[in-house]
Formats: sequence, structure tokens, C-alpha cells
Amino acid sequence: MSEEQTVYTTSENTPPIGETRYAGFWMRFWAYLADLIVIFSISGILLIPFQFINDGKAIDIGFWTVTGIIGAVVYYVYFLLMTKYFSQTLGKMIFGIKVIRGDHQPLKWGDLLFREVIGRFIQRVFFITMFLYLVVAFNTDKQGIHDMIGNTKVVFTD
Repeated sequence: MSEEQTVYTTSENTPPIGETRYAGFWMRFWAYLADLIVIFSISGILLIPFQFINDGKAIDIGFWTVTGIIGAVVYYVYFLLMTKYFSQTLGKMIFGIKVIRGDHQPLKWGDLLFREVIGRFIQRVFFITMFLYLVVAFNTDKQGIHDMIGNTKVVFTD
């Protein structure tokens, strides 16, 4: 081989430069667990005053409780704002993954409302719909139902 000819090789496990690496089920699962720790911590701090109101009994508003409503708001607002402004939550930052649009354009509010609020709500409403998250493990682009609804993908930041 002459000096001008160079052979470039890559390992089978290393994607070619510029190829998008999608985050799979387990990486996203661990990031989600880290996010839940953050959310529970924030909710706990915000809900402490309710232990001293009404002798620590739950305050009902129709079908829901005040603490339940506040907890849900913290959950959805956390995912929505962190993903909008940073393209990743704290859990995703820890594990080096982020959310992108399917067409690689900047994330829009509409995409994120569908992904983070409507998609997550559908997956949390009924016990059986939690298992829809397993779609990530079998989809070629590693998209969950909420990713498909919001036209997003989760990729490694590299």
C-alpha cells in the first residue's frame, strides 16, 4: 500500500462518525429513575406545609387531593421545562442522552406538549398502559409511544 492510500476501519460496536445512536430501553429507564428521585425531592419540599394544614389529613377537591394535584403538576412541568430548555432532564444529563426532534430541528412547544404531557399521561393513566413503554426495546429508532406522539427521539449526546 502506498502512503497516499489509507484504510479506515471501525469496530462493529462503534457507529460511523455522524451516525445517530439511539438510547435504548435500559439507558432511558435508569435516567427516568434518576428523574423520579429529583421529582420526589421537589414534591416533598413543596408538600411539607400540607402536613401542618388540616391536621395532616388530605384535602380533597372532588376526585383528587391537593397534594396529588401539586405532585402531578411538578411531574409534568419538570419534564416539559427541562426538555424544552435543555433538551434533557437531569436524569438524561447524568446518562448522556437527550431528546431531539425526528427532523433534527429545534424542539417546539407543541412537540413537547404531546410528548411530555399527553404521551406521559396516557402511559400513566392505566396500569396496563405503563407496559407500552416496552415499545422502546423493540422499535428500530428506540422510540416509545410518547416519542411517536411528539415526533421525537432520544439519542446519546456523544
